[in-house]
Amino acid sequence: MTFGLSGTAGLGRSGTESSDYREPKRPLSPQIPSRSGSLNYANKESFGFLLTSERLWTDDVAPPRRPAETRVDDGAPLTHVTLVWREGEREDWLKFGKPVAERVIDRRQRVESYAAGQVFALVRWASNEYGTIRSTLDVVRAVAVGESCTPIAQVDPGGDLLLSVRGWSKVAQVFRLIDAIEASGIDPCEVAPDHWRHVHNRMAGRERPRSYSPARHRAWLQRKALLP
Repeated sequence: MTFGLSGTAGLGRSGTESSDYREPKRPLSPQIPSRSGSLNYANKESFGFLLTSERLWTDDVAPPRRPAETRVDDGAPLTHVTLVWREGEREDWLKFGKPVAERVIDRRQRVESYAAGQVFALVRWASNEYGTIRSTLDVVRAVAVGESCTPIAQVDPGGDLLLSVRGWSKVAQVFRLIDAIEASGIDPCEVAPDHWRHVHNRMAGRERPRSYSPARHRAWLQRKALLP
């Protein structure tokens, strides 16, 4: 089965399925790149975000303009994220996240929008005729107007970067942590932001992150209810 930008089937509570952690298929040879075959993605509803400072647009594809008119009901501006899908070459998808608005540019591009405070996980993979050149996963919190944020390519105006890993082995490790959270009945979109920071720091130090228990989640929800 092949999925495009708006492909969908059997999604879980936050748009995910159980992951089997296999990297997207690579070209078969340097001379004959292959762009066909089924993909092994946890989320087939929405494909990824681009979260690096490098230039990622090719010369023949111009970046879509920000839908500046998009706002939530109370008039607050949204965080806009551009997703690109070119099978076998550049494949980005959403591991979890609940956009409040979206706009389809074409078969290969779309823009998803998030309200301040929403958290989403962005997976990005790319290859050339010689093999994989990029495998990343980033967990980002959308920020409010005037709030400090990290500049992130194709995330307008940027966001609070909670977790960032590079390399398929680390991406797969975070997939397993997310799956464990979902298996305990917790929506990853509602996990405490500090937990993702903890995971990032532990993985950077090559240590095992602590699990996210239902008891800790209840404590976070009680604390969140007291925040202004």
